[in-house]
Amino acid sequence: MDTAPAPAAEAWSPRPAYWLDDVPTAYGHGPAVVLLDQTRLPAEEVRLVCSDVATVVDAVRRLVVRGAPVLGIVGAYGVALAAARGEDVKAAADDIARARPTAVNLAWGARRALAAWQAAGGSAEAALREARVIHEEDAAASAAMAGHGARFAAGLPAERPLQVLTHCNTGALVSGGEGTALAVVRELHRAGRLGRLWVDETRPLLQGARLTAYEAARTGMPYTVLSDNAAGSLFAAGEVDLVVVGADRIAADGATANKVGTYPLAVLARHHGVPFVVVAPMSTVDRDTPDGAAIVVEQRDGGEVTEMAGTPLTPPGSTAYNPAFDVTPPALITAIVTESGVLSPVSAIAIARMSAGHDPVMRR
Repeated sequence: MDTAPAPAAEAWSPRPAYWLDDVPTAYGHGPAVVLLDQTRLPAEEVRLVCSDVATVVDAVRRLVVRGAPVLGIVGAYGVALAAARGEDVKAAADDIARARPTAVNLAWGARRALAAWQAAGGSAEAALREARVIHEEDAAASAAMAGHGARFAAGLPAERPLQVLTHCNTGALVSGGEGTALAVVRELHRAGRLGRLWVDETRPLLQGARLTAYEAARTGMPYTVLSDNAAGSLFAAGEVDLVVVGADRIAADGATANKVGTYPLAVLARHHGVPFVVVAPMSTVDRDTPDGAAIVVEQRDGGEVTEMAGTPLTPPGSTAYNPAFDVTPPALITAIVTESGVLSPVSAIAIARMSAGHDPVMRR
């Protein structure tokens, strides 16, 4: 569907996750992690107050909050919450890390807060300080990625403002800042270089149609939502100049796990000669995972495919294949953009150098 762009709202931020020191909870007044319930968007903006780790873990599993960078933030806040409430902090970190196995940032954030708590002799304040540092780091990383990605796009030959295709949701809803891939698009929009944002609906949970379109509307970007199956026709018509996606885990060789449906877009982009760019913070790079085959892909409930808002879509007894993610091999990725810069071409050696703190290399 085509939409008229809304007035620009550059300062808009949905605040998907944050900490409050003293709020009414099920246990009386105390600390809580507050989450914007993304399952209710775009119809309504509702906040979920998580006063214990079990509620945080349940919210992560139900996709109340989702997206790699913000999951790292939530993982850290969850550990801080366990420490503040006197729960078993090590067990809480383990529970949080297991809530969504493919998303490496979740475990990364939880373990960073746990390490801070342990190093300070079991200090809840230390865990919370580390969580807040992670939150601030992500906001800074988001701004850096937006700049690097926009500069990469500026080097593309273009006879018109860029037509950009994205998948799932990678904006301010998944970040302490403006996001990952969608932050790059917002930067292009600010510079007057965005012609149109093509938004894949992203079945089965419609994160594109529900969440990316919501963000695009709130920030005044020109956008059009399409069914996932329509992407090929856009490429064939020459209507895509750039594909930008996020990542939930990047293996040591550059293979990238992202929302299911990403891999077919990479294949289409390669066939049509369109740059395919992954945008993710360094915290999403997992050098302990050697390649794409070693990435554990979360399998979700088949009801997400066979039902829509409680209404059956298939005959009774139908089974469904419902992986949350797929893996794109590094050979199909034009560039990986992190807060450190732009890495292209993508290789295990280049990933290792970037992870070790060396400047990434970009060769066109």
